[in-house]
Amino acid sequence: MKDTYNTIEIAPNELLFKEKNSKFFGNAYPIESEEEVKPLIDILRKQHPNAGHFCYAYQIGTDAFSYRANDDGEPSNSAGMPIYGQIQSFSVTNVLLVVVRVFGGVKLGVGGLISAYKTTAQMVLESCEIVEKTIDIHFSITFDYQNMNKVMRVIKEKKLEMVSQKMEINEITTLPIGKIELKTRKKNAEMIFDIFNSMFEIKINRL
Repeated sequence: MKDTYNTIEIAPNELLFKEKNSKFFGNAYPIESEEEVKPLIDILRKQHPNAGHFCYAYQIGTDAFSYRANDDGEPSNSAGMPIYGQIQSFSVTNVLLVVVRVFGGVKLGVGGLISAYKTTAQMVLESCEIVEKTIDIHFSITFDYQNMNKVMRVIKEKKLEMVSQKMEINEITTLPIGKIELKTRKKNAEMIFDIFNSMFEIKINRL
């Protein structure tokens, strides 16, 4: 079972590619959701007030992918898809690539545009530090306070990561209740669920 993916952790410095007086500024950003895209492009619009096109592509997801490619006024499939093609070539996800074009007075033609946007996107990803991350499954563990030692023993033995931990009071018994959010690699998720699910007075739910 594959439970890793490749992505970037930090945005590299903006890169410049020139073709027949046109300037192509390449940018890459790590993202987790589509809602992050517009604010990042808005920032680039302020940084490049003379640019005519802000073409981009992104891919999000680890198990199932969602993507979008936007030509932003360039001829159909001459910008967004060449950019997205580089995301696929580098096998990265949770990433946004934006190529900003400042027209230099000489038309490049569709073939020239495809080449320029592809090259800029390739240069940007080559400048990125690509990292491998695990696909993690999150669980919620709920237990009475007297069972905390049992829960913590499993967490320690299986080297599980605690995302959050809190204590509450049971309104009926007025006794303390522990709630812990855990995460584990996808390939270990079924085993971890079975361990806690088999323990008396301990509830586990997948988040």
